[in-house]
Amino acid sequence: MERYLEGRVALVTGGFTGVGLAIAEELLRRGAAVAIGSRIGKERAGAKDKAYYLGAEEASEIRTALETGAGQVFAGHLDVCDAGTIQAFMADAKAALGPVDILVNSAGTSFQSPICGHPDDGWLTVINTNLNGAFRMTRAALPGMIDRGWGRIINIASTAASTGHVEYAAYCASKSGLLGLTRVTALEGAEHGVTCVALSPTWVETKMMRQSMELLAAEDGSKQTAADMMEETRQRTPQKRIVQVEELAAAAAFLCREEAAGITMEGIQISAGAFW
Repeated sequence: MERYLEGRVALVTGGFTGVGLAIAEELLRRGAAVAIGSRIGKERAGAKDKAYYLGAEEASEIRTALETGAGQVFAGHLDVCDAGTIQAFMADAKAALGPVDILVNSAGTSFQSPICGHPDDGWLTVINTNLNGAFRMTRAALPGMIDRGWGRIINIASTAASTGHVEYAAYCASKSGLLGLTRVTALEGAEHGVTCVALSPTWVETKMMRQSMELLAAEDGSKQTAADMMEETRQRTPQKRIVQVEELAAAAAFLCREEAAGITMEGIQISAGAFW
C-alpha cells in the first residue's frame, strides 16, 4: 500500500465511530500519524440526540486497535462544542505527534422535529456541533497550516446540505452552513497551500444509522422493523445499495495527496445517486 502521507499529522473529530473512525484508519494506513477525538456519551433515557446512543469503546481501546496496524496514534476526549476542550486536545495532540497538517471535521449529530414546536436546545445542539464545531476546529488548525505552507481540511457534510427533509431543519441548515464554511476556508487558505473540501454523503451504513433506524422503527405504528427500514433505504437508492464508510475514507485520503492540490472549495457528493 502506498504510504504517501508519511511525515504528516492528521486530526479527525468524531473519530471513535463510523465515518470518522474509517477515515482515521485509512489515513493511518497511508502513513500519517493520527490524532482522533470524540465526545462519546452513554445511553440515557429519553435522549433525542443520537450521539448519546453510540456507546463506543474507550480511547485506549481505539488507540490499541489502530496501532496494531503500525503507526502513531493519539486518542482522547474532544468536545467540539467546548473551546477549552479543543485547546487542550490540540495541545496534547501536538505534544504527542506534532503540528496538525490534515483536519477532518467529522463530528456530527442530528435532531428530529417539525419546525412548529421545534425546541431551541435541539436546534442549538445540532448547529453548535455540526457547524460551530467545524468552525472552531478550523480556527484552531488553520493558522499553523498557513504558517507551514501546506494543509488539508475536509468537512463531512451531507446530501442534506443541498436538499431538504421534513423534520430535519437543524441538520439540513447545519450542513448547508458547512458548505459555506468550506468555500471561505478554501479561499483564505488558497495562496498558502491549504485546501478545503466538503464530502457530502447520503445515508452511510454505520452503527449510528442502524440505531437511528431502530429509533424510527420504535416510533413507527406500522410495526416496521429496523431491518425493514434499512432495506427500504437500500431500494430507494438508485444504486440499490447503502454507501459504506470505506468509500468516504478513500475519498478523504485521496484529497490529502499532493496530486489533489487543485481540488479545493468543492462539495463532493457521495450519493449513490440519491438526493438525501
